[in-house]
Amino acid sequence: MKKTALVSLAMLLASSQAFAQDAGHMGDKGLYALGLGIMLGLGAFGATMGQGRVGSSAMEGLARNPQARDSMFVPMILGLALIESLFILTWLMAFFMNGKI
Repeated sequence: MKKTALVSLAMLLASSQAFAQDAGHMGDKGLYALGLGIMLGLGAFGATMGQGRVGSSAMEGLARNPQARDSMFVPMILGLALIESLFILTWLMAFFMNGKI
């Protein structure tokens, strides 16, 4: 078992040189594209996690105290709107950076 794993690892590491490229040719456009992908991915992940937590907390609060619906609704919608606006801002930044690629 160990010998098979060792041989597989050696083959994997030896074959990686065949696919190697010169890293000096990435340039600014490649870094912009990488930054755009990371920015949009983290922005979408953060926004969905935040909205999920707001929604689950609101439902938990309503389950504990159903009479508080009217006093909880406006702050919940305001929080959801602010979270969504932060992702829209991230999307706009990525949209304007897209012209540099």
